[in-house]
Amino acid sequence: MNFGVLKKKKLPIIAAIAAGAAAALVGCQASDSASEGAASDAPESSQADTLNVLAASSTRVLNDDLQKAADDAGVDAKLSFVNAGSYTLVQQLSDGAPGDLLITANQKTMDDAVERGTVSDPRVLATNEMVMVVPKGNPAGIKSVRDITDETNFVVCDPQVPCGDISEDLMKDNNVTARPDSQEHQVADVLSRVSTGEADAGWVYSTDAAAAGDKVEVIKIDHSAEHRNDIVGAVAKDAAHKDAAERVLDLLDKDFDVQWRDHGFEPNEG
Repeated sequence: MNFGVLKKKKLPIIAAIAAGAAAALVGCQASDSASEGAASDAPESSQADTLNVLAASSTRVLNDDLQKAADDAGVDAKLSFVNAGSYTLVQQLSDGAPGDLLITANQKTMDDAVERGTVSDPRVLATNEMVMVVPKGNPAGIKSVRDITDETNFVVCDPQVPCGDISEDLMKDNNVTARPDSQEHQVADVLSRVSTGEADAGWVYSTDAAAAGDKVEVIKIDHSAEHRNDIVGAVAKDAAHKDAAERVLDLLDKDFDVQWRDHGFEPNEG
């Protein structure tokens, strides 16, 4: 067999295969480069801007109205609400939780946030007032704060949060000596225990009582007008969306009177 002839015949084939492989490699590289170029030219997929609002539990009734007002005003951000006790929110913000706007249920907790260096330039937005609620039908027959005894399953907020701080003052002013069976971390939990019949009575904000509708009955607390609490707002110093947060705070301060009143608050006229 003439191996020289065979080699001569195979060389063009081998060369063709090598050329094809090289072309395929170049094509693959070109394709990869094109893909990389397309990826770099295309905008990065990202979630729509979210404005984190850390707001006192008592203001949760405003969430939907505030989102609508922000949309109507052209604020290009979705509001994400964390509603909890004011003390808890101040602590979370201090611990580094994401937050653009802080709303507390009294000046004292907002002052704490200012001292911690997490917010600046707070504004009083509205006021609120405490009332007593009992379950629908009032099974314990409570007519006033004078009916609260050691046998009453009585629920208030923890003194660390504004509604609990005010409750302590009102207990002194009304000579209520019975100790509460439970002290909750937020006013929503007090309302829940009463509306479900777990408690005979509880002290909540008038706005919470209004939001509960016919699930509870409302009884006035003497001296409550003397202990109205301020709803205070401030933009976080480390806000990721500072401009949008300022616009929402302006809305709450200047263009939200109707909504405040619709939910039982009294807007600040100052």
